[in-house]
Amino acid sequence: MKLNLPYVEFLKAVDGKTLTEHTPRLIDVVLYDSRRITNTENSVFFAIKGDFRDGHNFIADAYEKGVRCFVISDEVNTAEYNLATFIKVHDALGSLQSLAGFHRQKFSFPIIAITGSSGKTSVKEWLYHLIGEDMRVIRSPKSYNSQLGVALSLLELNDKCDVAIIEAGISQKGEMHKLEAMIGPTYGIFSSFGSAHAENFWSGEEHLNEKLELFKNCQKTFISYDIRLTPEQEKTIRGEYIRPERYKALLEKIPYPDRISKLNGLLAIGVADFMAPNENWTKRLSSLPKLAMRLETFEGINNNIIINDTYSLDLDAFRYSLEFQKNFADTQKRVVIIGVGKDDAALKSKINEILSDFEPDAIYFVEDPLQFQVEIKDSVVLIKGTRKTSMERLANQLRLKKHTTYLEVDFRAIRNNLTVYRKMLKPETKMLAMVKAQAYGTGLEKTGRFLQEQGVNYLGVAYVDEGVELRKSGVSLPILVMNAEMDGFEDCIKYELEPAIYSFEQLDEFIKEAIFQGIQRFPVHLKLETGMHRLGFEISQVQKILDVLNTQPEVIVKSVYTHLAESDNRRDKRFTEHQIKLFKQGVNALADGLNYSFDKHVLNTEGIANFSEAQFEMVRLGIGLYGVSENPVVKRKLKPVITWKSSISQIKTLHKGDSVGYSRTFISKETMRIAVIPVGYADGFRRSLGNGVGGVFIGDVYCPTVGRVCMDMIMVDVTSLEVDAGAEVEIIGEHQTVEKLADSMGTIAYEVLTSLPKRVHRIYIEEGS
Repeated sequence: MKLNLPYVEFLKAVDGKTLTEHTPRLIDVVLYDSRRITNTENSVFFAIKGDFRDGHNFIADAYEKGVRCFVISDEVNTAEYNLATFIKVHDALGSLQSLAGFHRQKFSFPIIAITGSSGKTSVKEWLYHLIGEDMRVIRSPKSYNSQLGVALSLLELNDKCDVAIIEAGISQKGEMHKLEAMIGPTYGIFSSFGSAHAENFWSGEEHLNEKLELFKNCQKTFISYDIRLTPEQEKTIRGEYIRPERYKALLEKIPYPDRISKLNGLLAIGVADFMAPNENWTKRLSSLPKLAMRLETFEGINNNIIINDTYSLDLDAFRYSLEFQKNFADTQKRVVIIGVGKDDAALKSKINEILSDFEPDAIYFVEDPLQFQVEIKDSVVLIKGTRKTSMERLANQLRLKKHTTYLEVDFRAIRNNLTVYRKMLKPETKMLAMVKAQAYGTGLEKTGRFLQEQGVNYLGVAYVDEGVELRKSGVSLPILVMNAEMDGFEDCIKYELEPAIYSFEQLDEFIKEAIFQGIQRFPVHLKLETGMHRLGFEISQVQKILDVLNTQPEVIVKSVYTHLAESDNRRDKRFTEHQIKLFKQGVNALADGLNYSFDKHVLNTEGIANFSEAQFEMVRLGIGLYGVSENPVVKRKLKPVITWKSSISQIKTLHKGDSVGYSRTFISKETMRIAVIPVGYADGFRRSLGNGVGGVFIGDVYCPTVGRVCMDMIMVDVTSLEVDAGAEVEIIGEHQTVEKLADSMGTIAYEVLTSLPKRVHRIYIEEGS
């Protein structure tokens, strides 16, 4: 978010009183979770009091990380924070909601509000998929539909938007009135009505009326045809049922046959037909994305369904997990398994309090997941815990083993790594995060959206099509395209992507495209050549560049940058210092010849660590964001982002003289056992790793390859192990880092990460997911 709100207006919006002498000039960023703080420039921390945590307890942590403005409702010893501004309000969450409502009133474009017992996120994401190319859409991130989540979603509204889609969820009487006041929806969607949260209402009628409160001022409300309303209720919300017979032919294009998908898809179709009535969106029905649920759900052994929520034991989120399980299970038995420590009696008490509202069929508290021997059948099993209790091992133990090779992408590690580098920078220095090559293998769209949430200032891509993908996925940050080809200039302007310009021919072609489209002052970035001898203008060409720029109003220089050739060389810094000196000459000459200012950036990941004095206005963080650094001091602070795992498909016994794989390059000299693993060179496990050059870890044991690497599988030596089919295999992880695998391949970590193809399934871990 970028609120750009003067402090006086902010104070009025939150109905607060300043307690201290210091006051900031501007408020841009709202923070509420000290664990997620990365960007503190013009930020404010709301000390929100929840059922299980109090934001006032984290003020010290936020202050240490650089936050200097706080909204509080309790007494705080402000003398301990001599540089901070404190604003006293009656209720921090209520003040945040007031701010969100104030911000929402700045915009006149339509806002669509969605509520329902289930299906909200599916309808929202599918509606976005259908109309997102025809309209500029802002939508709630993830499942941000709570009193807090809705406020945060509304604060993302900006004037580069045609429509917003906001989820709204309730669990108590009186909550929807607050959400409706904040959102002020133009149109409504009522996705479903069931028993979720019904225990908190006197009757089904009271529960229904609470839901309908969201739509009382809507111009039109779209209603799922399986919801039953009275004529009076329908009239009050100006309701319109979306019925399947109207869209029968379009429904057949939805690629998912189950009833729930058809219901959700029907609503998305009806609203898309109203918002963007053209043929374009109908062509997108067959490509509706399969949506990952908030919790990882998979088939288990003994005809169980496993809901894996093992990454956090956040009690605020626990209730949502239980609701999800209850709705998902329907008539099936519900079993809850919770990992806790020996000394967690108080925590157990709180957990039991929550569980009593849901009455699962069986509850198990587990201290050691590997000792859990209870046989569970025909149930929906929720496994809750933390990384500390290693409950993911139990989840994996109960998983129905199939062909599984996957990457685990840990966004908590990315957040940590971003913080590590931010601490090396001045508070005002901007951060450009590189997400080229599928965000170094982590997944372009998902990682791009996550980094936007973390408050980075820019994203960097290699090619225009990567920028287009980010825009279509909802990323609104400025995007620098480093290798903008001339054929992509039209899309640069269409999708507001900022090209790097490195030659006069390229500059001339971009100006021609801007003239053709009637565009002026389109932001571009100039690349200077200082010693890398790749792309870039020579320093001697600066005057000629100025001659063009000062006569062509179609473009404006947003930044000027260069690439360092050996920023990782800490022993001999002379060449890098020479490059920085040349760069300063070039940008000083450009600054003298232009009548406006621009940003300058020269430092990459290693440059930030080794030459931080040259940070200028911005830095470019690349592979360091993903946990890799050549600097040993920095490396110790970083966390690995990628874990690459698979499982054994089959175990075979070889006898003396038996050969393995294509061309029989391995001949067994004695009786031995090998494991066949479903990963090959098409997955990024290079052919060069065959015949013992590379290997994997099974448990704590390194198992070298046997024979050649195939397209889709490898064979490894497991003679020394007692292991069966289905056992977990680590390709990259705690035993074999990405750097170690790169060494085996004879390459660098960059190439390993950027070679991981889309076909390898990715699982994303977030705080509280």
